[in-house]
Amino acid sequence: QLVETGGGPAPTGGSLNLPCVTFGRTVSFGVMGWFCQAPGKAREFVAAAVQTDSNEYETFYADPVKGRFTVSGGPNKNSVYLQMNSLRPMDTAAYFCAASDRIDRIKIAPNYGCWGQGAEVFISS
Repeated sequence: QLVETGGGPAPTGGSLNLPCVTFGRTVSFGVMGWFCQAPGKAREFVAAAVQTDSNEYETFYADPVKGRFTVSGGPNKNSVYLQMNSLRPMDTAAYFCAASDRIDRIKIAPNYGCWGQGAEVFISS
């Protein structure tokens, strides 16, 4: 089970941090990522952290968030954080934490078998 916290309203140019923690599993996932879904739109890839053989993380980002968002893995290897800076009204959406043992096609939502309940983010102009 994945549980996100954080989210909420923020002004344009502001920051938010979204933590996501895993419950009920001790084995590390191969990848933990974030997707967003705005009303009436499909779920879109935001960022992902892939655990490497050296127990570090390789990170990937969607073009609209590069340079503004940072994804990082937590110390227990089954948590992930999304630091969102320089927020824009276009970032308004529900943000979902996701996890998978597969590390191919990490930008595709069906690759992920575990999902959080979502955290609402609203950016005012």
